[in-house]
Amino acid sequence: MSLYYSKTVYIQFNGCDILDNVFERIYEVVRKIPEGKVATYGQVAFAAGNPRWARVVGYALHMNPDPGTIKCHRVVNREGRISPAFVFGGENRQRELLKSEGVFVNDDGIVDLNEYLVDTFILKI
Repeated sequence: MSLYYSKTVYIQFNGCDILDNVFERIYEVVRKIPEGKVATYGQVAFAAGNPRWARVVGYALHMNPDPGTIKCHRVVNREGRISPAFVFGGENRQRELLKSEGVFVNDDGIVDLNEYLVDTFILKI
C-alpha cells in the first residue's frame, strides 16, 4: 500500500487507485472554527473523518489555498501551542491573528484550551 499527499490524497490499495479528497474535508472543518475559538489538529482530524489524520491536517494547512477563507491560524497543537513554523508569516503572525480575534496567547505561545477550545460537535461534517 502506498500513500502520498498533495491537495488531493491518492491511496493505492491492491493495485487500484482510490481518490479521496482529504484536504477538502479538512478545509471544510477548519472553515467551521468560529472567530475567537481554536481547534487542535486532532480535533480537526477527528471531525474530518479520521482521528489519525492530525499530521495530514498540518500538511493540508501548510498548503492552504485560501488563508482568507480557511482560517488556519485557528488551529493549534494538543497543548494549545501555536506553530513556530506558521506558513503565512511565522509564529508572530499567528499570534497577531488570534489576538485580533480576542484569543489570548501567553508568552510561551500557548492558548488556554479550557477557555478558547471549540466544541468538536460544531466541527463535525
